[in-house]
Amino acid sequence: MCGVVAVIGKQNASQLVTEGLKKLEYRGYDSAGIVSEVNGAFEIVKSEGKLIRLIEKINKKSSCKLYSENTVALGHTRWATHGNISVENAHPLTSEDKVAVVHNGIIENYEKLKLNLISEGYVFKSQTDTEILPHLFMKYIKLGNDFLQAGRLVLQDIKGAFAFVAISLDFPNQLFVSRNSSPLAIGLGENSNFVGSDAHSIDHLTQKVIYLEDGDHALIKLDEVEIFNKNEKKVNRKVINIKAEIGLVTKGGYKHFMEKEIFEQPSVIPQASSSLIKSNYEINIDLNKLGFKEKNTLLIAAAGTSYYAAMVGKYWIEHIADLPVSIDLASEYRYRKPSVFGQSSMLVISQSGESLDTLMALRHGKKLGLNTNAIVNVEGSTIDREVDYSLYTKVGPEIGVASTKSFTSQLVVLFMIAVALGKKFNNLKPNYIQKIFTYINALPSALAEMLKIEDKIKLIAQNIKNAKSIIFLGRGLLYPLALEGALKLKEISYIHAEGFAAGEMKHGPIALLEDDVPVIMFLISDGHEDKAISNLQEAYSRGAKIILIADKNCIEKATFAHLNIEIPNFETNFKSLLSPFLMAIPAQLLAYHVAIERGTDVDQPRNLAKSVTVE
Repeated sequence: MCGVVAVIGKQNASQLVTEGLKKLEYRGYDSAGIVSEVNGAFEIVKSEGKLIRLIEKINKKSSCKLYSENTVALGHTRWATHGNISVENAHPLTSEDKVAVVHNGIIENYEKLKLNLISEGYVFKSQTDTEILPHLFMKYIKLGNDFLQAGRLVLQDIKGAFAFVAISLDFPNQLFVSRNSSPLAIGLGENSNFVGSDAHSIDHLTQKVIYLEDGDHALIKLDEVEIFNKNEKKVNRKVINIKAEIGLVTKGGYKHFMEKEIFEQPSVIPQASSSLIKSNYEINIDLNKLGFKEKNTLLIAAAGTSYYAAMVGKYWIEHIADLPVSIDLASEYRYRKPSVFGQSSMLVISQSGESLDTLMALRHGKKLGLNTNAIVNVEGSTIDREVDYSLYTKVGPEIGVASTKSFTSQLVVLFMIAVALGKKFNNLKPNYIQKIFTYINALPSALAEMLKIEDKIKLIAQNIKNAKSIIFLGRGLLYPLALEGALKLKEISYIHAEGFAAGEMKHGPIALLEDDVPVIMFLISDGHEDKAISNLQEAYSRGAKIILIADKNCIEKATFAHLNIEIPNFETNFKSLLSPFLMAIPAQLLAYHVAIERGTDVDQPRNLAKSVTVE
């Protein structure tokens, strides 16, 4: 996950920025860079690989004044999204050696903006989406705008989930910063100020931190910080003493880790996909290592939330690649004498890479002669070390016990596996793959839109907080989301909840219904919604309280629902295919806010642990 640190008004600013970048190394990155204003010019050093290589490069450069008396510096650790890993693509990116920018996230409309800028004479030296930012700043500064107004014009041009910091030689001792669905903190000092991806990255410089809200932008000077909302209205944001409130340092201004991790999803999805997508719409997954030189059955084993991700993966792989998938609960696999007939490959999924059930299933599969692979978040974990091949979710530490961002990142990897297998075995056409990539790149903004339904979710949470039992329903790709929604709710609110396939209601679970039992259905217009609505009508007729989380079309059809949440519009062709990403957000938010209403321990629910290391 990319990291940003900036310092203005401190001697040896670059040294302090480097110290901040060290604190962000846990996020994962593949290159780093730093820029400082020195005697009216930029001094820039960038390097591939770990931060130590950047520091060594600085120390070896005898002419480098980066660690001399400078008072303004920006630093960045990059995880490649647009463009490969290279010095050219590392941040900072510049325009005409007069504007420099460091940036986290994705600028979705960069291709169109890039073409426009090229037609106006701007020269691009990288493959990144980021490089449009310094060029846009340069364009608007040349038109006579001050730094603040230039930044606002840039924000009007760009779309996406991002956080960035810009400096200009034309406006010395000023920083322009903005965030949209990607975290950014401003630290306050005496005749000095600081910026970091989180408070931890600048806690060696200040005790006072302001967390920008979505859509905010700010102009930072030596002795002043002006913050404006998305309507360009000057606002005051809460100043937090991070020494007095230690928990908030790592919670990023959120009340709980779980809340923070839910809201991080628009910014971490690109981190999960970046290493899997090459330029020219190539997928960076080695199918030979994965065990698919020929078409065989894939076995997926996992536990808990990862198991429900595996269920979604089964739907995707069978639909896109026409390849059979068998899924197994990791805790059951080695105890039932499984057959591996027709199977060549086993894939295990674990956030921590240490789940003992999953590890033991992996070892049993290896003993049976299967090629072993993993989707994990923690590189170097036991599972990562023991499998033949790993694919990483790269979302940084997840502290909340109830998995959120790990779930959606696992979905990203599973979806890319499905597309890779589909290309190999089902002859997917290049234009189809290109279209899929377009929608993957649009996911951060789509998830950011989903997060805006939080206030409606709070109202539903208040409505169901005293329920003794809650039923979740889904069909097709959304059946696993019903299971996941139920799991999240019972994990942290302690309300009994069960998820069912919508068509199974009449085969037993309907006996559980009585007046005012909440029945929550995830529904999308996929051609089968009428049957699902019919299943929901059965529950309504027996007195259940119907809560519908669906698109506009389904809500208009199911007029009998007591409460509904309309998901924002998503492109029609892929609404059904990518719906699990969208529906994960309301499932997580609902569990979170019901738990808040009930006063339970959200981050550390009773009897649960983040990494389950016992069978």
